Amino acid sequence: MIRRHTLTEHIMQEQRKYPGASGGFTGLLSDIATASKIIAREVRQAGLGNILGAAGSTNVSGDEVKKLDLIAHEIFVNVLERTGHLCIMASEEDEDPITIPDRFPAGKYVFVFDPLDGSSNIDANVSVGTIFSIFRKISTDERGGMVDILQPASEQICAGYIVYGSSTLFVYTVGHGVHGFTLDPTIGEYILSHEDIRMPDQGQVFSINEGNRSRWFDYTSDYVDWIKSSVPDEGRPYTARYIGSLVADFHRNLLYGGIFLYPEDRENPNGKLRLLYEAAPIAFLAEQAGGLATTGETSIRSIEPAELHQKVSLIVGSRNDVLAYERFRRGDRP
Repeated sequence: MIRRHTLTEHIMQEQRKYPGASGGFTGLLSDIATASKIIAREVRQAGLGNILGAAGSTNVSGDEVKKLDLIAHEIFVNVLERTGHLCIMASEEDEDPITIPDRFPAGKYVFVFDPLDGSSNIDANVSVGTIFSIFRKISTDERGGMVDILQPASEQICAGYIVYGSSTLFVYTVGHGVHGFTLDPTIGEYILSHEDIRMPDQGQVFSINEGNRSRWFDYTSDYVDWIKSSVPDEGRPYTARYIGSLVADFHRNLLYGGIFLYPEDRENPNGKLRLLYEAAPIAFLAEQAGGLATTGETSIRSIEPAELHQKVSLIVGSRNDVLAYERFRRGDRP
């Protein structure tokens, strides 16, 4: 019988590569995993505990807040604020930064997260997930500040997501490849199931909300028509697969190749996805797996955030597919 590494063991192995490491980062990742297990339990029991449906409010981005959004947000805050590893947090569900209360020690890391991406699908039992980034504190303020949160994606030291679906999967990178761990509920541990994930250079799946076509710019419409055209020698037509949960759509394309598009359009000229909570961590993961992530013009990893809930367009996936979209964006079409 082959014994596979647990997430805890994998994190410890990574720590040994840095002899001077204090163990704080290792502890933080373990705490994130603990919070995700609690959320996985809540998601599984949502229909039984009357926590499906809307919470009766909208968040700062104008999206309807679901009950599970708030529960996931509170779980992460309650678990992580007391660990001593963080100086500050930011959540897609909170208008302002989340400070660490004075009664808890402050650490040297920054945690930025979307507690439950895709929650509009939760009532239909569709996979949802958590997306997160970790940065080092760069300010001299013991408990951090906005400057610590508004760092470009290139400064991330870790990014990851957790998929809550038919199984619970924890995927993360610290800049040495992308690894996935599946939760074994019988022992309560994440077990290495996807080691060193590599995204194919080109896929045959595209993910985009075609319901928005009427407001797309011409280059997006032309690109989608192109990948749907029948040219078997070039691997076309592509197959359409769109779940409406970024975590689920990206995870599929990460494993099998393809492209996810949420481009700017006439209604959202700056894009619609959140830079800090969605685009930046997904970009780090994609590039570590051999893919690309851009706005269609600019690398996501190079953007300097200007505000907490800044929105961008996101084109992410297999390298050749993203480059092809960029050609259409420039007007250099095949």
